[in-house]
Amino acid sequence: MNPEPAPVSTAYDRPSKSARKRAAQDAQSLGAKLVEMPEQRLRELPLGESLLEEIMAARAIKTHGGRARQLQLIGKLMRDIDLLPIYAALAEPARQRALETERDRRVTAWRDRLLEEGDVAMRALREWRPDGDFDLLAQILARARDQHLPEALRLAARRELFRALRHCFTMS
Repeated sequence: MNPEPAPVSTAYDRPSKSARKRAAQDAQSLGAKLVEMPEQRLRELPLGESLLEEIMAARAIKTHGGRARQLQLIGKLMRDIDLLPIYAALAEPARQRALETERDRRVTAWRDRLLEEGDVAMRALREWRPDGDFDLLAQILARARDQHLPEALRLAARRELFRALRHCFTMS
């Protein structure tokens, strides 16, 4: 009787060499970006003390070869840590800006609607955001729509209406 041969596994237990190289290059390029960042911003990131020291040391190196070696060292140190929190921390300001931009678009749409529709839009806004300061909004809206006021005062009232609506949208 011949014993059955052991099954051959075709699955790898670890990432391929190409995948490891790509990860190392990604870590090193992230390290190069970190070297160029302002120190205050670096201290806000979850880097670890030794990595932060090496990044600060790389900033002081002026020669091309020395800086390249230091960047390789930073990349090597970064391979041993989880990069997702660093990427998330770097992406947070952009996410915040996107949220603020979206809020400002909504505020602008409400301001334009209030200027066009007046009381009808004010009632709709009151239903949607019952916690707003509607007396103040009504006063500002009246100035912004008053055709007897000079154009400069109406434009100033439109800007004030935008700020008041933005405040109303950020409450909660």
